[in-house]
Amino acid sequence: MAETQIPLFPQRGARGQYGPPITQIKAITADSSLAMAAGAYHDHMVRQGFSEHTIKAFGGDLRLLQKYFGSSMAIIKLGTKELNDFLTWLLHYRGVPCSPKSYARRVTALKSFFGWLTSIKILPRDPAAPIIHARAKAPLPLFLKDDQLEKFLNAAEIKLNSDRPDPRPYLLAHLVLQTGMKKAECVGIALRDIDRSGPEPSVLIRYTNPRMQHKERKLAFAAELLPVLDQYIEKYQPKEYLFECTPRNLEYVLADVSELAGLPDQVSFEMLRWTSALRDFRDGMEHDHLRKKLGLSKITWRETSEKLTKIANPGL
Repeated sequence: MAETQIPLFPQRGARGQYGPPITQIKAITADSSLAMAAGAYHDHMVRQGFSEHTIKAFGGDLRLLQKYFGSSMAIIKLGTKELNDFLTWLLHYRGVPCSPKSYARRVTALKSFFGWLTSIKILPRDPAAPIIHARAKAPLPLFLKDDQLEKFLNAAEIKLNSDRPDPRPYLLAHLVLQTGMKKAECVGIALRDIDRSGPEPSVLIRYTNPRMQHKERKLAFAAELLPVLDQYIEKYQPKEYLFECTPRNLEYVLADVSELAGLPDQVSFEMLRWTSALRDFRDGMEHDHLRKKLGLSKITWRETSEKLTKIANPGL
């Protein structure tokens, strides 16, 4: 009697021994429900490398849209009038305060969601395009003016050359100023990721989270900083990471330098990062190069570049 050969892969719709029937993923259409389209958009945001914060925020905004219209509402039935009715409900009838910042983000979520559906030809026209996008006016970032920066760096140099020399403030200030890295990125610098082999030394910024690996990049810094780096390593004897202390301790380092410089405000990592970006922006660095140097997505860069333009040209 011939033996029955078990197929290597079960057929679609067949019930497996240990699980539910194997189904085929359905592509969305104009008649798909809001819930199905929102799920597909979530996957799109993940693939495109949207930040976790943006994915979570936009997902919450689209759940509010489903709460108002019902999750089974077909996306083709939503026009500009319906979306404006939804926004009116958010502002006046939901019973929960909607700040200008939250409102602006929710309009952005609608425009991004329906713009994507239109771009992939699911919808014939974008119902969110005519919506007036009255953005909340976020305060401009703090940065160091030229005279303040000079005082700050001079104070760091005083600590470097004092009777009890401390190279850490000088190294920290110049490294962040030259690379524009974030505080978390600075704290995460591994000694093995500092490359001295080329004509221009560099540091590799790594991310362990797979969703954030698009932010990984190599940042160059001046070779003149290497002697201070060596002096720092000799004094502090780090084993694995360049700065083996808490992020708060590094903030205290910047605060001490700020006080010595006589600055009215305490200098933070964020202030140094914006100062770094502004210097590159004013020096004419190509915008996409600067975006990549800062580790920003194209969406985040749009707002960042607007702010840089305003603080670089305060009279405009």
